[in-house]
Amino acid sequence: MVDRRVAPQTLPSRRRILEHFRERDPKMAQVIQAGGPFGLKRNRNYFVVLCRSIVSQQISIAAADTIYARFQKLFDGKSPTPQRVAGLPEDTLRAAGLSRQKASYMKDLSRRFLDGTLRPRQLNTLDNEAVIDRLTRVHGIGRWTAEMFLIFSLNRLDVLPVGDLGLLVAVQNIYGLKTRPDAKRVRAIGDKWSPYETIATWYGWRSLNADIVNY
Repeated sequence: MVDRRVAPQTLPSRRRILEHFRERDPKMAQVIQAGGPFGLKRNRNYFVVLCRSIVSQQISIAAADTIYARFQKLFDGKSPTPQRVAGLPEDTLRAAGLSRQKASYMKDLSRRFLDGTLRPRQLNTLDNEAVIDRLTRVHGIGRWTAEMFLIFSLNRLDVLPVGDLGLLVAVQNIYGLKTRPDAKRVRAIGDKWSPYETIATWYGWRSLNADIVNY
């Protein structure tokens, strides 16, 4: 795979965002109008973002928030770091609500940060697919987790996580679908959002949870 480089993306104004969605997808424009300013912030603590993404795999936003809060309490008010997570027994991670599999993923992630195998700061200039390819080589990090990294660490504006449960539920609600959409249906809808798929996804999440969505 040849790594392709990208230039830094600039967040469009709220006016430009609304103009884009009113022209391409009026239903999503209404959600954005009601949702207030776009509040996505860049979290440069790459390890924390990846930890939270692992916690959040295949569970609801509310469940992920609860488990991650318990996970954070393990560090007595300090930020999770590779060293601190590596020093915890897996049973301690499981007692916070992590499955056995997710606890092993968290430990492996810590080891890879500590031995220099994973250096996320090098990913900032790569295009989305190249970043996903790098991250998914790590045990326990799949495409969804890599997409959360693209959104919350690199603030890429054109990410459409079609495997995200929250997005699927939001799309079903927003478009009045009788059943939860599959990836193909979400991609078809997301084509109208391009190149601001991340923005629509964020507002979809916020339509389910009024709190600011950040990692």
